[in-house]
Amino acid sequence: MKAILGYILSGLGIVLLALSQEKVKNGLSIPFLAAIPSSLILIVGGILIVGGIAILIISNNSSSSSNAQQIKEEVPIYTGEGKHRKIVGYRKN
Repeated sequence: MKAILGYILSGLGIVLLALSQEKVKNGLSIPFLAAIPSSLILIVGGILIVGGIAILIISNNSSSSSNAQQIKEEVPIYTGEGKHRKIVGYRKN
């Protein structure tokens, strides 16, 4: 769930970065958008992108399967000598 929020924030930040360009602002002709300075839109868009990426990194670290630890490690049991040995089973160490 946190990852979806991270993607949404990052996507919104990218849209705001695009809206900070004068050509895009004039092409859309949205009245309240023309009243907001481009530098403010650029800063808010950058903050949203950084926040979204931070949420993605945090959600990836917390839901990682690398946090699960095996209770006991399995060790192979071999038969034969040298190059001719084969694994015949596993035992828990």
